[in-house]
Amino acid sequence: MSEEKSINLFLVPTPIGNLKDITLRAIEVLNSVDVILAEDTRTTGKLLKHLEIKRPLQSYHIFNEHKAVEKLVERMRRGEVLALVSDAGTPGISDPGFLLVRAAKDAGLEVNCLPGATAFVPALVNSGLPNDRFTFEGFLPHKKGRKTRIESLLEESRTMIFYESPHRLMKTLEQFAEAFGPDRMASVSRELTKIYEENVRGTLQELVAYYQEHPIKGEIVLVVQGRQKNDAYSNEN
Repeated sequence: MSEEKSINLFLVPTPIGNLKDITLRAIEVLNSVDVILAEDTRTTGKLLKHLEIKRPLQSYHIFNEHKAVEKLVERMRRGEVLALVSDAGTPGISDPGFLLVRAAKDAGLEVNCLPGATAFVPALVNSGLPNDRFTFEGFLPHKKGRKTRIESLLEESRTMIFYESPHRLMKTLEQFAEAFGPDRMASVSRELTKIYEENVRGTLQELVAYYQEHPIKGEIVLVVQGRQKNDAYSNEN
């Protein structure tokens, strides 16, 4: 890995379900670094065991990242090479990573993000909605600021992508139907790359009706059509 010697921090995507989605380069990097920073060391430990990778693991998650960043930057300055992984997908996408990357860059350290698995790309492509221009919104606020965030998207013409949990999906679909109109097209993808992968497409109203009859489990990506030129409903709100 001579071409990687100057890198201080690697961001390494991990499979979102199917373990075969790990890349050869990801395996190579994880085998070579001094320490692997993991959102959940138990989850990452299982993956490393499957890949027969034996490298030191350290916890790095949303609850300790503010305190950990300074010390990790100092360790990289001393020559340690670190890899950051999340439980699934690409670090920094609705997962810890941004603070460490920013601090490393500010310190003049080299950061490299490997290409690999992330949930919203297959969900977007599977949706059948326009994907030439889109906006990734991640998770909506649970309570405070939720209505304001939705209202800020009323005039958004690009396809919108959201992450959502199973127990909030119905609430979100109902709020979207009220804000964007019941006939706005959308798609719900769950358990991507796993055995029970499902992609359900339809209007927001149709999706509300579907999930009233089909309780949902698993990781969810919700893709919603942007405002159309003749969308009178959005113009009225």
